[in-house]
Amino acid sequence: MKFQDLLAYQKSFSLAMKIFEITKRFPKEEMYSLTDQIRRSSRSVSANISESYRKRVYPKNFHSKLTDSDAENSETQVWLEFSLKCNYINESVYDELLNESNEVGKLINYMILNPQKFGVSL
Repeated sequence: MKFQDLLAYQKSFSLAMKIFEITKRFPKEEMYSLTDQIRRSSRSVSANISESYRKRVYPKNFHSKLTDSDAENSETQVWLEFSLKCNYINESVYDELLNESNEVGKLINYMILNPQKFGVSL
């Protein structure tokens, strides 16, 4: 299996791409702050999932990279909340993206709690 086949990777990548498209409409003055931060954190979720999968022969590294991914997912949620409060996105967009992020978090947590299902030898 490739890391691209992991459901957590697929859903996190999809969310990052949605965020990328939405942030194209953010004000230009946010380019090097909120826009940059939310794009970086959302992309980092997928990147850390891919790294964890490649490091699955090392159980502690697998776990560490997944917890990094989970932290980046939480950071993305903070930036989504700022986006809502700054009126860059509306409540329905916020709810949709937050729900997707929560789903990604559950999938990451499943991987953390069930490493053997992802080729990690304990």
